[in-house]
Amino acid sequence: MKYQTIQFQGKTIHFRIQGEGETIVLLHGFLESLAIWDTFSKELARDFRVISIDLPGHGQSDTIDAIHSMELMSEVLHEVLVLNSIDRCVIIGHSMGGYVTLAFTARYPEMTAAISLFHSGALPDTDEAKTNRDRTIDIVKNNHHHFISQFIPELFAPDNRERLTIEIAQLQENASKTTSEGIVAALSGMRDRSSNLHTLLTLPCPVLFIGGKQDQRIPVDKLLSQAILPRHAEVLLLDGCGHMGYLEAEETTLKAIKHFAERILY
Repeated sequence: MKYQTIQFQGKTIHFRIQGEGETIVLLHGFLESLAIWDTFSKELARDFRVISIDLPGHGQSDTIDAIHSMELMSEVLHEVLVLNSIDRCVIIGHSMGGYVTLAFTARYPEMTAAISLFHSGALPDTDEAKTNRDRTIDIVKNNHHHFISQFIPELFAPDNRERLTIEIAQLQENASKTTSEGIVAALSGMRDRSSNLHTLLTLPCPVLFIGGKQDQRIPVDKLLSQAILPRHAEVLLLDGCGHMGYLEAEETTLKAIKHFAERILY
């Protein structure tokens, strides 16, 4: 296992490489870091080369700009891949990481063997959602620690909050290290992101959709309406799961991702 950094637009980007073989890239979501993939990386590295990246403004990566567009973050991923001589990979994107995955795939389809939208999708923010993002930005600028403490538990299905108390506390602790500038840059980028429905419709590679039946952020009906667009789509719906399937249904989602990548890469 190697932790490495690159310079991107004069800023430091932190990432980790584990294992050998064909490449799987793991992209975390908003207020997360590559640490969320520790269990997944360790297991997947038995059969693959696994690259996990701290997206800009998260984990140990610097904030690059006032707005981190999905396209900007996809260029960070491209730079990491090019510098490591990787020309083809499977990309797994959780939540915001899925938005980055789609932005990357739209720009570099030849490098994308397959993708998984893990509690994520191709729709842009609605006008109401954009207004809510702006309100959240104001809240973050005033007291981002309070925002983090309230935000993260709500991502879990109600029945899982007590069961995963330790994991939620760890997520909150790690997220508290994210600067308000990094949070605002990500919120602004998600607010401004474009629709990627056309990307799904024209995508030449397979897509694995993973959704929680109790996910309030990516409801099942919206997920299913997008899953009919790609030429090759697979869907995993998780009972009793909110937005955090890598913890709420760790064994099931890890197995699904591993089998999906095996079929694509080997």
